[in-house]
Amino acid sequence: MTEPSQSRLAVDIGGTFTDIVLETPAGRYSLKVLTTPRAPEMGVVEGIEKVLTDACVASDNIGVIVHGTTLATNALIERKGAKTAFLTTEGFRDILEMGFEKRFEHYDVFMDKPHPLVPRTLRLPVKERISGRGQVLVPLDINQVRELALCLKAADVEAVAVGLMHAYAYPTHEQIIGEILAQELSDVTICLSSEVCPEMREYERFSTTCANAYVRPLLSGYLYRLQDMLNERGMTCPLLLMMSGGGLTTLENAAKFPIRLAESGPAGGAILASHIALECGLEKALSFDMGGTTAKICLIENGTPERSRTFEVARMYRNLKGSGLPVRIPVIEMVEIGAGGGSIARVDEMGRICVGPISAGSEPGPACYGLGGDHATVTDANLSLGKLDPDRFAGGKISLDIEKSNSVLNRDIGDALGLKGQWPAIGVSEIVEENMANTARVHAIERGKVIGRHTMVAFGGGAPLHAGRLAQKLGIGKVVIPKGAGVGSAIGFLLAPVSYEVVRSLSMKLSQFDAGKINAMLDDMRLEALPIVQEGVVEGVDLITTRNVELRYVGQGHDLPISLDDKPLTNEDAEALGARFEELYKKIYGLTIGNMDIESVSWSVTVATEKPRPLKAGASTPRSLPRESSRRQIYDPGLKKTLEYPVYWRFDLEPGTEIIGPAVIAEDETSTIVPANFSASINSFEYIVMHNQYEGINDSGL
Repeated sequence: MTEPSQSRLAVDIGGTFTDIVLETPAGRYSLKVLTTPRAPEMGVVEGIEKVLTDACVASDNIGVIVHGTTLATNALIERKGAKTAFLTTEGFRDILEMGFEKRFEHYDVFMDKPHPLVPRTLRLPVKERISGRGQVLVPLDINQVRELALCLKAADVEAVAVGLMHAYAYPTHEQIIGEILAQELSDVTICLSSEVCPEMREYERFSTTCANAYVRPLLSGYLYRLQDMLNERGMTCPLLLMMSGGGLTTLENAAKFPIRLAESGPAGGAILASHIALECGLEKALSFDMGGTTAKICLIENGTPERSRTFEVARMYRNLKGSGLPVRIPVIEMVEIGAGGGSIARVDEMGRICVGPISAGSEPGPACYGLGGDHATVTDANLSLGKLDPDRFAGGKISLDIEKSNSVLNRDIGDALGLKGQWPAIGVSEIVEENMANTARVHAIERGKVIGRHTMVAFGGGAPLHAGRLAQKLGIGKVVIPKGAGVGSAIGFLLAPVSYEVVRSLSMKLSQFDAGKINAMLDDMRLEALPIVQEGVVEGVDLITTRNVELRYVGQGHDLPISLDDKPLTNEDAEALGARFEELYKKIYGLTIGNMDIESVSWSVTVATEKPRPLKAGASTPRSLPRESSRRQIYDPGLKKTLEYPVYWRFDLEPGTEIIGPAVIAEDETSTIVPANFSASINSFEYIVMHNQYEGINDSGL
């Protein structure tokens, strides 16, 4: 991938900022630039050129560029993807509309369901049918497919998704349709469900395939434009893309399956938090990533983030499961909250302060940016409360206007509620922090975890501003804020392995376990993943293979993941798999079901480069506290009064330095607020480690 002497670049496009990190043999350089949503590659190239200039590094000395982006998610949320058609087995065109056939909001008679990406007029039935056992019940009508291709051409569709019944196991008919469409529609994107999501469960498979087709023209066009612009500037190194599951893949594979990039930015943050947990010996960690548009929370145990096989995008109702479009891909399990620096605050009909999920983004941005924003946001509240330095925001690249912040806060919040002075800003800050705390509590409870037993790892431009207060509300005793926290997700990209996961559905009861059939399938899956990974690494790099199976009781609708050894399976392994499944089932649900057979649902194989074990943080020699750079008046919600906070420049603090709160530790890309009754020390990695002096006390008022 890259020689040790070469530098590495990481780029993370967020809804508000694009973060650039350059890692060189001499050290790390980083910066933030405003995202350019109409042409994201322009902001990326602008940021790269600036950081290379700052570091005096030539463009041809870059060994690899790692990139993550929210473009796929934004296109799905904003419905700005390609005009897409969907071909499916006759009689099943309405699966995308029917969904799971259940109400996710039982008491709302006017409940809004997620709208399919493909309208019914472009969901076209095909005469064909293969049974679940592979029998051809209705032969494929090839002439009809050619006629449908002509109809699609006349409709000027830009992408076609093909999803047939049981194609996850028997893809022949899908492959024939794909060949015909490629002949008749040469300029149209074609996605087959047997390639995008070869798993059972028709609704999720069809939804994922349509989502991939919907965003592929946009994402593939962007990626190849970016590659051309980088090549023109002498950066002909590999361009790797961060995937939602926490691994890196090649540009070609990302352009083919862009839906796998949907949660790429947050995944990088979870990788960083996992790395820090191992460095600092944290058995249980809570990753808290707050940027300009959203906040993300992820639970990490023994240095491994929770993972899932499915998530939802474009939810109609915030935090309400079932109200979005299901996408079945490997993903790091996290919960996302519409609570970033740009989240817009307002007063609703009941006189309550509400924050998010709508964001001011980068255009026009918060009011204090002076770029045309005219709504009160979290950033405006933080500026009004003194948490931000108006002259050094984003490394001094953006000058903040506190008068505009106070004006919109008074108009949007103060006038509506009769609040004066700092109280509108205090209200916005408290509400957004309580939203995040409540979501973290629910996320932990749903997984049987005690949130107060975790150490918070906070990063992103906004998280260090709110981490202390959030820890108070959650009863968390320790908070770690890493070096370069403001661009944490981009740093996580540089820690991620090159990897690829292949998933196949194969239903088999453990009582009828056929090890030979499973071993052959797993070997084929590894051979499929191997060349994709090898393309992104240099020769001689060690690769590891991990395998998993999802098991469930026969007749149930939910399954649990069980890891497999790297050796071939034998028929005798069925009993051991069943015992491990029941142990996990009892841990989660508190019981097991006797005399009930267990069956497999899906099998997965992941090939990845091996991640080196990080060094452990060591002891530091106590250091004297440097002189404070300034002082600010900041409201402390824990003490419910305004205090004078000394301000320290982070890079003046050496390992071993200890600060007693209240204090502000400022840096270019963020600032860390150390509340009263907290202490902060600098460890051997130059991370800020805050300790809550009232550890274990929940300050939420509940």
